[in-house]
Amino acid sequence: MDKAITDATGEAGNVSMDALRAIAMSAGDTWTATGLPRVAMVRAEACSNQVYGPMLHLVLQGSKSLSIGGQVVHIEAPGYFVVPVALPALGQVTAQSGTAPYLAVSLALDPAIIAAMLADLPAAGKVPHGADVGVAQAGPDLIDAWLRMMQLVARPDDVAMMAPLIEREILFRVLQGPHGDLLRQIAQADSRLSQVRRAIDWIREHMAQPLRVGPLAALAGMSVAAFYRHFRAVTAMTPIQYQKSLRLLKARRLLLFEPFDAASVAFTVGYESASQFSREYARMFGLPPMRDVARFRTPAQSAPAGSA
Repeated sequence: MDKAITDATGEAGNVSMDALRAIAMSAGDTWTATGLPRVAMVRAEACSNQVYGPMLHLVLQGSKSLSIGGQVVHIEAPGYFVVPVALPALGQVTAQSGTAPYLAVSLALDPAIIAAMLADLPAAGKVPHGADVGVAQAGPDLIDAWLRMMQLVARPDDVAMMAPLIEREILFRVLQGPHGDLLRQIAQADSRLSQVRRAIDWIREHMAQPLRVGPLAALAGMSVAAFYRHFRAVTAMTPIQYQKSLRLLKARRLLLFEPFDAASVAFTVGYESASQFSREYARMFGLPPMRDVARFRTPAQSAPAGSA
């Protein structure tokens, strides 16, 4: 490619990123709805521990680290990551500077939309079974499509017609990139990822119930040995570790935002032993439940009675 064209393309990408950052700066703390279907924007200065649903997430400013199972994934602007299934993760964001918070935009992935697109695209080769999260650098075409999507926030009359078209363009750019196989697996009902997702959906809906691997493997249409192998390939966790992460993340949310003590929360999320809950909570978050929660409370707030 001619150097002048390359330079112009890079400059256009930088201008688009600047415009995207300006739009995302209007977001409230953490995740903010945009009024666009499945699209959110993010402005954050602290950690973000949560269950990440299937999504495409473009980092506009700063960087983000995700700890998923035993793996750590790091993404810097202008990078993006694809999450193919619901994954409990510990997130840490790094601002670019004191006046430049972490900024991102996110698109929740709809398997039906991706499947409809695949019907119009040439068939791909054999789709590999794999990874929990895909990370790549965003090219100018993807960034430009995202800018046109976010500009619709200020043009609500255009959303019904234009948002679906631009969403397909964004997905097309990702399908053509290094992690297009993850999108294909999301859309294919017979992929290993889709089979594992059936088990994941059950665990999420019945998080507080005892987990039996045999029925989960049957639900996924696999032998127990194959289920363990593919579940770990998709989530970087065993089924028990996945359930534990879900329970502990929900427990932390309850302790932060509801008037619960640690023992009540332990039983609510499915633990039979409050002491086991406290040990596993400290292992995941670094401190026992109420000491951890106290870090996020203002001095005027007090811990619930009977907490420990």
